[in-house]
Amino acid sequence: MNALKETRFKFSEQTGFYRGKVRDVYYFGNKMLMIASDRISAFDVILPEPIPYKGQVLNQIAAQNLKKTEDIVPNWIESVPDPNISFGKKCEPFKIEMVIRGYLAGHAWREYREGKRTLCGVALPEGLKENDPLPSPIITPSTKAEEGHDEDISREEIISQNIVAEGDYHQLEQYTYMLFDRGSELANDRGLILVDTKYEFGKYEGKIYLIDEAHTPDSSRYFYREGYQERQDSGETQKQLSKEFVRQWLIENGFQGKEGQVVPEMDQAIVMSISERYLELYQTLMGEELIKDNTPIKTRILANIANKLSITPQ
Repeated sequence: MNALKETRFKFSEQTGFYRGKVRDVYYFGNKMLMIASDRISAFDVILPEPIPYKGQVLNQIAAQNLKKTEDIVPNWIESVPDPNISFGKKCEPFKIEMVIRGYLAGHAWREYREGKRTLCGVALPEGLKENDPLPSPIITPSTKAEEGHDEDISREEIISQNIVAEGDYHQLEQYTYMLFDRGSELANDRGLILVDTKYEFGKYEGKIYLIDEAHTPDSSRYFYREGYQERQDSGETQKQLSKEFVRQWLIENGFQGKEGQVVPEMDQAIVMSISERYLELYQTLMGEELIKDNTPIKTRILANIANKLSITPQ
């Protein structure tokens, strides 16, 4: 299968390298080249098999949505030289993720189901069901763990521990609410509901930028708007457009990232079914089919880096 599990390139101008859960990042002074691989993670664990076209789906959705929100907050991307690549500013990231939720789903629901009525310092009302709308969107930040699981953290803890300066944090909150409103509008135009999402921010030359991605299936959860209320009223499972189907498959096979648990085997059928869901997801979110390029991915990437960025491989 033509899937990109990892890259190990070397460039003559390169000043650093970082491998994330999904992306391989090459640094060139104050610029960075981010390659979206076909790796897939869930419960903070990288799964063993890459998913064909996932990196391209992720990179292209992220690039288009960052473009659609740049009037709210500037973002790090300067160019997209390849379907799997974004190139731009190397920002100094804030060490938190700004998670915002409009509905009680996923991690928030699991916490609520266990009886917790406060999440990241935010009080939740009694009597909610899974996937119910919250009275208003809430921000539930998490720490960015170098290894292992990200942890919930409150606004007060972020400021008191000086993880983010108070003035900057207020600005991040404002940007987060505005971005969520825009994301909800874009989702509504596609017949979707933006349930929850996360944003990451950084600084470049003293200015705050939106970094990483925006409104992708890896960072966001969507419901189909049509039939949402009927499903809620009858207690049915909501029809989702997100990576949650991967998490559910893992849960059904006894894996939630907990100590001692083993990732279930991913045969070709499950790999291709996940790939098909990502392609469906792209078409639904973007309103068009993904243009597939079946050239060997590493060959294509190196050619585009050399031709469009004038960065030469060693």
